Order: sequence, then structure tokens, then C-alpha cells
Amino acid sequence: MSERSGWNHLYLVNRSNGRCQPITKGEWVVRGVEHVDADKRQIYFRASGILPGQDPYFIHYARINFDSKKIYPVIESIYAGPHSYNVPKNFKTYRREQCFAELGFIVVQIDGMGTNWRSKSFHDVCWKNLKDAGFPDRIAWMKSAAKKYPYIDITRVGIFGVSAGGQNAMRALIDHADFYKAAVSDSGCHDNRMDKIWWNEAWMGWPVDESYIKNSNVADAPKLKGKLLLTVGLQDTNVDPSSTLQVVDALIKADKDFEFIAFHSGGHGVAVTPYGMRRSSEFFVRHLIQEQ
Repeated sequence: MSERSGWNHLYLVNRSNGRCQPITKGEWVVRGVEHVDADKRQIYFRASGILPGQDPYFIHYARINFDSKKIYPVIESIYAGPHSYNVPKNFKTYRREQCFAELGFIVVQIDGMGTNWRSKSFHDVCWKNLKDAGFPDRIAWMKSAAKKYPYIDITRVGIFGVSAGGQNAMRALIDHADFYKAAVSDSGCHDNRMDKIWWNEAWMGWPVDESYIKNSNVADAPKLKGKLLLTVGLQDTNVDPSSTLQVVDALIKADKDFEFIAFHSGGHGVAVTPYGMRRSSEFFVRHLIQEQ
């Protein structure tokens, strides 16, 4: 460790010539090294002052889980609203997306057009058009990021979503399979005629018209491409599990390959249970890392 930059950081020292290569940098300090895993070339350390506006003495534990010379597949964690936005604006000690990051994925979250608390025209994109889910914005953002950061591999992009996000995740493989290669779709409201009236009519209107069919993952199941894992809790009291079962039936009739896990005693959001996260993680590793 050295304060040569004005902040206490870690450096890799070449013993033969004394040159130092910075391992960490920024206007924050490393407080101490906890463990060095030489085989995996990973360093576990304590640091403080990382987040602006936070108590500068607040301790974070971190691991150096990155090699900019390699390329990493991407998982997008999606929830397209349209009654809220998804990208977190505050700090938490743990988020489920961390599980994917620790396996070697770059995880992204994006709020595309159709989410709220912006202009009316920004929000109106979702009207009778839930299948859009802001995908043009999302894809453009990842392509732009990949140009800036060459270690982002946008030829291997997966997508993970729960509830309305589950609807979005499957839709990615229906409308944008040229970009998204694998999807985990959990507890999805795959057909807005099947889900609770108060939520769906707010965005799809009344009476039920052809827009409901155009936005249905069930109706468009024959268009599916890529790798899909569907999960559902059969005791779900939020989104009727029959919505997912209709998708399963439509995919079978269309002779499509997919994976499906039904949690007989599970409720809404079973993909974020320990078992669900393990199976989701294994699914993405198998299709975005091992098969490459």
C-alpha cells in the first residue's frame, strides 16, 4: 500500500526494477488487505470513502472479482415498469445481481423509454405497447458501452426478469433474439388478458382489443429464438401462474426447445429464492460461458 497518489491504494511492485502498477485508484482509501488468493489472482480488502456523500469512515469490503484484458458476457436485469423505474439510486450491501457478477458476468440495469417520472411523451411509449419495454434504448446503451469498454462482450448477452420483468425477458427472445441469446423469465404476466385487471388496463386500456394480442408472449411464442428458462410458483397470488403455463403450452405446440421449473409451493418471484438463483446462474453459465 502507498499514498503516492495522495490516497492510500494498492500497487503491484516489480521486484526486478522497482516499478509500481496501480491495482486500485480513486479518491478513497484502502484500509487493509484481508486475504490474497494467489491461485485465482484475487485480493480481498477493506476500504472507505468509496461513495460520495457517505460517511468517509464507513467500511466496505471488496474483492478485485476483474481483468480488463479479458472479455465478459453480459446479463441485463430488467424491469421495464411502466409504473416505476428499475435502476437503483441508493447503496445496499447486497443485491441479487451481485450473484451473477461474482460468476464473471457484467450486469447492467437500464431504464428505457416507457418508464415513469420523466416526460409524458417518454412514458406514453408504453401505452398499448408493453412489448417495447424500452429495448431500443437498452440495446443502444449496451452497444455504446461496449465501444467504450472493450471487455464487454455483446455477442453474449443474457436477460433476467421477474413479474413484468419476466414478461420483458421472454419478449427479448421474441423480438430481439439477434442481440439477446438467453433469458430467465420468472413469474411473468405473459398475456395481459390473464393478469390482474387494475394493472393491465392502466397500460393497455379498455376494452380488450387487438393490442392485447400483439403484446402477448403466448400468441408470439412460435417466434421464440435463443435459450429460455421459465420459472413459476404455482401458489403465486400476484400474477396467475396460468399465464406461464399458457406459454409452456404454446411453446410445446410450436415445437420449441426451452427449460421450465414449476415451484409447487412457491409464490411470486421464485427465481430469486436460493434454489431459483442457483438454477438461473447455472443456466446463464451454461449458455453464455461454457458453450462458447
